[in-house]
Amino acid sequence: MPNRTAILEKLREKVASLPAGPGVYLFKDAAGVVLYVGKAKNLRTRVGSYFQPGADLTQTRSPEIVRMIKRFIVDLDVLECDSEVDALLHENRLIKDIHPRFNRDLKDDKTFPYLQVRTSEPFPRVEMTREPMARGAKLYGPFVSPADLRAALPLMQRVFRFRTCSLEIGEDDPGQRSFRPCILYPIKQCTGPCAGRISKADYRRDIGYLCRFLESKGQTVARRLKREMAEAAKALDFEHAAKIRDQLKA
Repeated sequence: MPNRTAILEKLREKVASLPAGPGVYLFKDAAGVVLYVGKAKNLRTRVGSYFQPGADLTQTRSPEIVRMIKRFIVDLDVLECDSEVDALLHENRLIKDIHPRFNRDLKDDKTFPYLQVRTSEPFPRVEMTREPMARGAKLYGPFVSPADLRAALPLMQRVFRFRTCSLEIGEDDPGQRSFRPCILYPIKQCTGPCAGRISKADYRRDIGYLCRFLESKGQTVARRLKREMAEAAKALDFEHAAKIRDQLKA
């Protein structure tokens, strides 16, 4: 079997050819078993940080990860993703499916947060929770890093513009006409269902797009949005077409 120096040098050569975009990386042992799954904003930079010659990994990595790098890693693979959020979702799904030896964080799913979509509500709210509902909601997760999920929420809001507030919003409430929406509405991170700025049908359509994205059907969502934008433009509904264009750009 090649010595560790030769193996690490081969891994560094592989890292040099990795893409510089977002994605998921998998570290493997000599038998091809996945030892660890991680995500990256820049795959080349992130994966390369594990194998820098002379770097003191004890300053930036846990003892378990240092031991894995020094003794067990023989190969690596990457999966390119469309965005950081997409990478986060793929990372969590792979960890749940594969249960890598060195991803210790998910030993007890109950201690880690889920993303919960309250589909039983007329205007479903989206929230982080460690105590998911037994029914009336769609759940995604659990997520390894609460901080990563917290950071991903506003990124997803820029595209799907869902509400995260705890307001009880009913349908056809006359009081909504005089209600002033929160700051998320003018900065275009929520469509303002609390103030009647969007219909129930349109809001739930956007929630459907969010759920399909979370289920890793991002390309399906993009195709539907493009088709809807073309239909809106054909009907001379340029305001709606512009809104969809902004969603696609985000």
